Amino acid sequence: MTDVPVRFVPTDKAPTRAARMVDDFTPALIEVGEHHLCPGCGEPIAMRSVLEVIAELDVVQRSIAVFGIGCYTAFSNNLDLEVCQALHGRAPSVATGIKRAKPNTVVVTVQGDGDMVNEGLQEVLHTAARGESVTCIMLNNGVFGETGGHLTATTVLGQRTKNTLDGRDAEQHGYPILISNLIAQLEGAAYVARGAVNTAGNVSRTKRMITRAFETQLERRGFSFVEILTMCPTGWFIETEEAPAYLDDNLAAVHVGGVLKDW
Repeated sequence: MTDVPVRFVPTDKAPTRAARMVDDFTPALIEVGEHHLCPGCGEPIAMRSVLEVIAELDVVQRSIAVFGIGCYTAFSNNLDLEVCQALHGRAPSVATGIKRAKPNTVVVTVQGDGDMVNEGLQEVLHTAARGESVTCIMLNNGVFGETGGHLTATTVLGQRTKNTLDGRDAEQHGYPILISNLIAQLEGAAYVARGAVNTAGNVSRTKRMITRAFETQLERRGFSFVEILTMCPTGWFIETEEAPAYLDDNLAAVHVGGVLKDW
């Protein structure tokens, strides 16, 4: 038997040669891989998937992203993509205007749960009901992260936030809005799915959902929507490494993943 060369770096002793970067693996549409979001945040993973799909579908030159207001808005200045900034909650309406003015444009909105479901619920519902040929992406962590980490309309019962320290209570705060389920009931919605980015498998499945949503727009079948459950250990008052399991046990137990509609 011939000796097989070792292809891993042993960790039981100091390395014999200095480490070197092989590749930073930053997607082409992200100009700088570094960001200022909290450690363990799931939003960069979700954004990476969206940008990879745009590049893989070869629609970069005719795509416009409309950003809402939230932690993720920091990415809007870091993309090699046309970006339009909307007022809080109004991204679907801005996207509608862009699409109607330039029908061949591929339009995607990026919003959080606070931006979409609290500030702009009517915007996304009416956009879906009209069957506008745009794609909306919602990053759902159940907190208003950028403005301090307080309750949103998607926060699940029992979830702690800055203003629900004992957990969300139905009698006091009401019940969470399951936005994907709501949109799936509208005739104008052609594709609706809910994914997550807390495991490698979920990232892969969510990316397929994003691809299908963009394909729905390219085929002019109507409105397409992908909700992505993301981690927010800072807003959840937990350690970073606990966030993926917390997402499964809390958010995903209520906002159940899967494809809700595909016409």
